[in-house]
Amino acid sequence: MRLDIHCADRIGIAQEILNILVSYQVDLKGIEVDSVNCRMYVSFPPIEFEQFQKIMPSIRLIDGVMDVRTTAFLPSEREHNELNTLLRALPDGVISIDAKGWVRLCNDAACRDLQLSENEVIGANINNLLKGFNFTRWLEGKEVLGQTTRVEVAGEDFIADILPISVPQGAEGDVLAGAVINIKSQSRLGQQVSAFRRYGQESFATIHNFSTAMRRVVREARKMAQLEAPILITGETGTGKELLARACHYASNRSVKPFIALSCASLPDDVAESELFGYAGYEENAAPKRGVLEQADGGTVFLDEVGEMSTQLQTKLLRFLQDGTFRKVGDENEVKVNVRIVAATQKDLPAMVQEGTFREDLYYRINVLTLEIAPLRDRKADIGPLAEHFIQKYAQQNGHSVPVMSEDCLRFLQDYPWPGNVRQLENAIYRAVSLLDDNELRIEHLQLPTFTHDLGYLESDFEGTLDQAVKRFEATLLRKLYPAYPSSRQLAKRLGLSHTAVANKLRDYGINRKTVKV
Repeated sequence: MRLDIHCADRIGIAQEILNILVSYQVDLKGIEVDSVNCRMYVSFPPIEFEQFQKIMPSIRLIDGVMDVRTTAFLPSEREHNELNTLLRALPDGVISIDAKGWVRLCNDAACRDLQLSENEVIGANINNLLKGFNFTRWLEGKEVLGQTTRVEVAGEDFIADILPISVPQGAEGDVLAGAVINIKSQSRLGQQVSAFRRYGQESFATIHNFSTAMRRVVREARKMAQLEAPILITGETGTGKELLARACHYASNRSVKPFIALSCASLPDDVAESELFGYAGYEENAAPKRGVLEQADGGTVFLDEVGEMSTQLQTKLLRFLQDGTFRKVGDENEVKVNVRIVAATQKDLPAMVQEGTFREDLYYRINVLTLEIAPLRDRKADIGPLAEHFIQKYAQQNGHSVPVMSEDCLRFLQDYPWPGNVRQLENAIYRAVSLLDDNELRIEHLQLPTFTHDLGYLESDFEGTLDQAVKRFEATLLRKLYPAYPSSRQLAKRLGLSHTAVANKLRDYGINRKTVKV
């Protein structure tokens, strides 16, 4: 039984309380005083209810006692169990030693690392458990300071953080009471470094969002990351759709599970299907293969350029989105996984739905949550910070001093239309910084081609007359169109010219079935 006694800070009051317990022949097990909050706690074995009814009023009658009530635990008991719970939950080994190096406490992780039981660890000398560091010499030193050093644990290399435990003694200073040792294996240390780097490279913190449009996208993405529904990210090429998808994954509850990206545009249809769903491998000499969906179980699959999917693949993906099951190529058994789909495209999916090239039901399945990344030309506020970031990144990568960007260069970057968006900006900065022999980055260092949205890229080194340029364009156009028409007559009709005119132009430019692949 435990009592919580709220009382005044008065000399002798504790003695009076203890005298009452003695008078009723109560065996005192513990006593604690909280001078800050004016409370006294006592602990004793369970007693009869009649005896308890006499003790409580007697304590309340003591001068200075304001309240008495039972409590479930003493403050030290709570702190002790709190500490034990925390130690058990820690993934890294923790060992507490006294001033002579004898182990007083250790957690489960330390026992696993040492490959010993708790009974074998407690009471042992730390020098016999951790090799490579003289703990006795350290504890007996004139000034005992915290250390981080390599130690050997059960034949393997570990990193140990050694922190002294000091007990204040007022004017006499602090007295060394021992030390706490935190041990970390190389693999555990590698996991933490990887997690730190991953956060630095793939979190929302790395997405530059100085523009209003980008701040809105990041704000919405942070909220969507906590949900489970599919996300559709739209935007032009190079806007950072995969970067945003990765940030959503690592900000979600799935962050410890895999994030796997699959480009729907770079693989043939049959290859894309086996990559996504896997195959059974029943054919001779064919090993079974786990597809992306199975590999990413519990995590996220990023489908880049989902608009490039064939109709057959769209059908299988739709079925998976409906119930989370799929069949591997060449297998009749169903596989069920828990995967979140994040899709991205630069295509106009609603228009493709109208044209019948993209399934309407699949569009509504993947378009539950939508993020639209504006092109870089529409968020000029992001261009300067992005450029500065890339300048610093590639200057440090190449071992150069970080150059200063001229004001004219910054204005040029902000006025340039960036058809390739952030990817094009990064490539331009990379090339300029890598070849720079100056401390200032100017316009002439960028080597960007002239571009207009009406005409596309224009040749900066244009040569010849207008007539020659027109003929070059005409020849290029005819070479592109010619394979699509079975006869020169149909091609002439398409171009609004006479058959004779088209035939003459084809002959002049040397365009025929032999020179052009049909």
